[in-house]
Amino acid sequence: MQVYEKRRDIENHVAVLQRENKTIGFVPTMGALHNGHLALVRRALQENDYVVVSIFVNPTQFNNADDLVKYPRTIEADVTLLEGLSSEIIVFVPTPTEVYGEKMISTKYDFDGLEHEMEGKFRPGHFDGVGTVLNKLFTIVSPNNAYFGEKDFQQLQIVKKLVEIEKMSVKIIGCPIYREETGLALSSRNKRLTEQQLEESPLIYKVLKQVKNDFGIKSANKLGEWVSEQFKDNKELKLEYFEIAKVSNLKSIKRKQKDLKYRAFIAVFAGEIRLIDNIALN
Repeated sequence: MQVYEKRRDIENHVAVLQRENKTIGFVPTMGALHNGHLALVRRALQENDYVVVSIFVNPTQFNNADDLVKYPRTIEADVTLLEGLSSEIIVFVPTPTEVYGEKMISTKYDFDGLEHEMEGKFRPGHFDGVGTVLNKLFTIVSPNNAYFGEKDFQQLQIVKKLVEIEKMSVKIIGCPIYREETGLALSSRNKRLTEQQLEESPLIYKVLKQVKNDFGIKSANKLGEWVSEQFKDNKELKLEYFEIAKVSNLKSIKRKQKDLKYRAFIAVFAGEIRLIDNIALN
């Protein structure tokens, strides 16, 4: 398995594979790999000749400087995990300078309003950072297919829009959320949860499943009120937002319409650690 730090080196490697008509899958990560990441990599290995996994904690998508500092960095362990999967994996571990050059600035994007919903309301500039780094990584890696988990469903929709805006040929593939046995969606941030927070956090998915069950018989407003009640007296978990939104444009709804697809989205704080999740409702 090859591990590259320099942009030029991985570009040269990928160019050789492309001349041999090999297909390239891409799994961009910020490291601290877990079984959710590995599930993406395994699918990419099934559907491509080679897979590039990037490990890069992108500074421009953090609107909380403290979160950036505390984000777990476990590169040696990550590489060991990937080595155990396949020799057809290429790992890219760049510095910010390799990705951005001398000026680490986000491009301002118009994602048709997707960037202003949910996460965008609470994390200003976040999706400009996501779009900027992925545009750069897609340019470096030149993948045929790129794989993203549906836990970050809003990000998945924005990445699809980014590819459309930048007229890139990469196919964006969304993959199911990978969960703990308790139902908690896997996240690199879970490593920072206390034992008590881990014990309480399955409530998030439990609430989403009940919302899905009741979606056909209760209004969006009533469901929102019920969700708020579930977290009101919880000492470990604080609800930041809950929304039911159209899949097409991620705009929240007050009442359902026939023939439209909806998802429920939630963000919860466990202490200073922010957890997000979502579920398809129909």
